[in-house]
Amino acid sequence: MADSRTSYVILGLLAIESNKSGYDLRKAIEGSVGHFWGESYGQIYPALKRLVADSFIVANDAPNGTRKRRQEYSITEGGRAYLREWLAVPFHNDPPRNEFLLKLFFGGEAAPAVAIAHVKDCNEKNRRMLGMLAQYEEMTRRQAPKNIHEPYWALTIQLGVALTQAALAWGEDAVATLTELQAGNESSGIRQPTS
Repeated sequence: MADSRTSYVILGLLAIESNKSGYDLRKAIEGSVGHFWGESYGQIYPALKRLVADSFIVANDAPNGTRKRRQEYSITEGGRAYLREWLAVPFHNDPPRNEFLLKLFFGGEAAPAVAIAHVKDCNEKNRRMLGMLAQYEEMTRRQAPKNIHEPYWALTIQLGVALTQAALAWGEDAVATLTELQAGNESSGIRQPTS
């Protein structure tokens, strides 16, 4: 099987909880790893087919309250071994694609007010993220005695909190810097872009 990170996401989620449909997996991604791992939903179903073909997962028909039956998937021992093998390989992070940073980098082509608005928007998103992470921390604390995955979830959340707090502190400084730049340009008569 060609290595597919989508496959590893699916195997990891099924290792935590089996008997998930493709839709269940999509929702699980949104509510967990989707906060730090962008996954293309168009890749989920082809990856499920490959994983079944490779015997890393099995598909079962499950009743869903209607005449139709839905496919639910469970990880096999071979799939668990494949996941564990991948977990042991050193990681590499691809360069991120962050439109906010791209716009900030080229911000000199617009009025400072444009960058200020973007940074303030980023700060607000980070404040909301901190609130969401606090809720996740509470959920994982409640699951602590029941779930072997909890310490790993907690560490992931703690890094998310630390990074978000650092980004928020940076954002407050950035607004101050850009506001000073805007005031300095206005008082010195420097021609500023109008957009």
